[in-house]
Amino acid sequence: MKVVVGAVAAATSLVLLAFMGIVFVVAAEEAGADIDMADGGGGLQGVPQEFRTWILAADAACDEPALTPALLAAQLYQESKFKTSRAEATSHAGAQGPAQFMPGTWATWGRDDDGNGVSSPWDIGDAVMAQGRMMCSLLKQAQSSGYPGDVRALALAGYNAGWGSVEQYGGVPPQSFAGGETYNYVRTILSLMPRFEGPGRLQVSGSGTGPDALRKAATRIGTPYAYGGGGPQGPGTGFCDGGNGYRNGECLASRTVGFDCSSLVQYAYWPKVQLPRTAAAQYGATSDRAVARSQLKPGDLLFWAHNDGFIYHVAMYAGDGNVLHAPRTGKNVEIAPLTSAMPQGDYLGATRP
Repeated sequence: MKVVVGAVAAATSLVLLAFMGIVFVVAAEEAGADIDMADGGGGLQGVPQEFRTWILAADAACDEPALTPALLAAQLYQESKFKTSRAEATSHAGAQGPAQFMPGTWATWGRDDDGNGVSSPWDIGDAVMAQGRMMCSLLKQAQSSGYPGDVRALALAGYNAGWGSVEQYGGVPPQSFAGGETYNYVRTILSLMPRFEGPGRLQVSGSGTGPDALRKAATRIGTPYAYGGGGPQGPGTGFCDGGNGYRNGECLASRTVGFDCSSLVQYAYWPKVQLPRTAAAQYGATSDRAVARSQLKPGDLLFWAHNDGFIYHVAMYAGDGNVLHAPRTGKNVEIAPLTSAMPQGDYLGATRP
């Protein structure tokens, strides 16, 4: 299923939400004036700064494309509104911390991720990373379950009510279950997601290898370009090689955590398609599946080369004549028109992994 959203309004927006084959129109709850709005880097905005790093880390640690920073942020907001005090983040049932873990569930998923010597649902880093691990596992279960509906909805239902309840009903439990708590929990979080999606948000419809890879790459819009940085596990520090990675004479790549063009593509397709690291090698690995410019589909790879044949850039087709790519040092991962993303005369062709 697809969540269809319009522009995010200043206070309240109407969102068309679809799961379990039912379409709802719901009012998206205002994310709250008490939130310190972070920038949109990494496809995430509107979260307290102390949560931001951990949300992005939890997302990077999971290879499920359906897990995004905005999904984790919306879930945290629904669970605790980013509250961390024991008075404000303890439920009537005994769930604890910003991600609302019951003690028994914490014993399974909790670790000392922030390295302070204690594994605690009250520590932001520990809580968010545990939330990410549990959601990643639930998304894998949802993907393989064969149950109808959005895998995100199934995973959220499992987080709220336990996967056994999802199995009991063969999908998201109905409104009659537990007073509608789980049903409304899922609906509210999916409707809140646009609040936390960063600038340049990309709507990707359909399923399959290409759309899934593009959807995963889109969560990294706003991430800095780092020559030589990044890989299958997410963004990383780059390096300079004498000609690349510099800005104004300074090696910017060595102090920038991000992606370059080919590492972003590698990250997007991993692990389903394990592409090599460089643009030239990615072209070599996929050139037997060439795609005409008139037949491009979301997720297809586009390549540019110099006159000497050296392939220097790769991007992903994002639909509507646009590409998603990591352009160059000093820029961020962005959506750009295919016609101006790189010099038109350098366009080599497209392939489909």
